[in-house]
Amino acid sequence: MTFYVENETDRELPFSAEDTVRLVCEAVLEEENCPYEVQVNVVLTDQEGIRELNREYRGIDRETDVLSFPNVDFSREGVFELDEDREADYFDPDTGELILGDIMISVDKVFEQAENFGHSARREFAFLVAHSMLHLCGYDHMEDGERLVMEEKQEAILQGLNITRE
Repeated sequence: MTFYVENETDRELPFSAEDTVRLVCEAVLEEENCPYEVQVNVVLTDQEGIRELNREYRGIDRETDVLSFPNVDFSREGVFELDEDREADYFDPDTGELILGDIMISVDKVFEQAENFGHSARREFAFLVAHSMLHLCGYDHMEDGERLVMEEKQEAILQGLNITRE
């Protein structure tokens, strides 16, 4: 599995973003029974960077904590039955890995929300990675039922990794 992490900000996290991304992504993929080796790109940005992306891609002119850009069109969340006609779009021809998508995280929001919720920056970061990975696996939270499923999965993943609210 390949996880690319790029920090576009001047802020440093007090833990290894790469290690945390790998740990959380692998836990989500295991939980979702992903049968493929995957690629995930994670970009760490600031409030202005994520605001610009939110405005450009969602038409919402404000900061947010995380944005997910799935590469795969799932017919059902967490079901990795991919359309054979789209394989060229989904898989890296050099590595054969499934290109799951991109995650954009506001480092500013990681620190702000960690303080607001009274837990560590690592816990907040891991939560945002888990949340976004579920989006990359086809999950959404537009309706209450969907939101509850995502919340349960996120909490179970973080509990399983012992990344809890301190």
